[in-house]
Amino acid sequence: MGSRSRQARSSATAVALLLVLVVAAHTLVVDAASSAASSAKKKPVVPAVIVFGDSTVDTGNNNAINTVLKSNFPPYGRDLHIPGGGATGRFCNGRLPPDFVSEAFGLPPLVPAYLDPAYSIQDFATGVVFASAGTGLDNRTASVLAVLPLLKEVEYFKEYQQRLAKYVGPDRAKHIVSNAAYIVSVGTNDFLENYYLMVTGRFLEFSVGEYSDFLVTRAEEFLTSIYKLGARRVTFAGLPAIGCVPLERTLNVLRGGGCNEEYNQVAREYNVKVKAMIARLRAKLKGFRLAYINIYDAMVDLIDHPEKLGLENVSEGCCATGKVEMGYLCNDVCPLTCDNADKYFFWDSFHPTEKVNRFFSKQTTEVWLSLLR
Repeated sequence: MGSRSRQARSSATAVALLLVLVVAAHTLVVDAASSAASSAKKKPVVPAVIVFGDSTVDTGNNNAINTVLKSNFPPYGRDLHIPGGGATGRFCNGRLPPDFVSEAFGLPPLVPAYLDPAYSIQDFATGVVFASAGTGLDNRTASVLAVLPLLKEVEYFKEYQQRLAKYVGPDRAKHIVSNAAYIVSVGTNDFLENYYLMVTGRFLEFSVGEYSDFLVTRAEEFLTSIYKLGARRVTFAGLPAIGCVPLERTLNVLRGGGCNEEYNQVAREYNVKVKAMIARLRAKLKGFRLAYINIYDAMVDLIDHPEKLGLENVSEGCCATGKVEMGYLCNDVCPLTCDNADKYFFWDSFHPTEKVNRFFSKQTTEVWLSLLR
């Protein structure tokens, strides 16, 4: 009888020990998972992402101004399903390059537009977009569709700094401004919406080469102005292959609808001048880490080798016929809009799809990170 009692007590002790081990193991697993989650939430690489430019980076500022150039309606934003998504005013089916750059740096996955009333200075403290679709380096370009000129974007940047100082204090505001990642993408509209459209008279004032020089001077003035306002690490995008956007292919009917090589040559020559200007500014302005983003070659390579990204159509947009539609002409009434934008280079007749924007953003992220070294 005593032996059975001892065996029972021994078994009970073994079970109790087993339970303790199980609970301890579970606690270790939970702690490890918690630790992993904490380490996954890394400190942001930069305090904020600050953006200037045109529709390639405008996340919704045109919604708030009196212009016909808008995209805050379907099917724009149809694949932007994260909180704050939908038809935000981005000229895309989803996100733009600054959104991906922000996320890669450990910041929110959407960079808000400065004029969007849904956001406040609390949101802008980690990222803000001053860009306006349809604008250019030339102030006359902005007047074509009544959008924000680049000078106004700089004015908003000044106002932003004042608001930021009130929100986080002068010292923290200065830290954010001087350590932020600056992204600038502008220039295409100056040629396609202004010079070649012959609506502002610039084509009478300048040869195309002279106009390129004029624009590069404006770019230099702009970059110097944001440097004086505290920007220190900036990426400046060159022109893409402007003759290969679907709208220009459509207008190039006399040459079979292919890329307009005259326009592409102009873009290449402009880009050479931009790179020389960037080198001058880097040598002239102390501590200015300014880098060129080579969008042109990346775009041409992807058009020539679409299989690299699994693309099937690089000559037309997904929206509507894909040949001329943009803005209000790209709407959810048209039955021709493609089902899968991931197969297309272009979303509408002018702008890339989210898939291509993600691809381009990787180059911007890598170049910007090189400025930290």
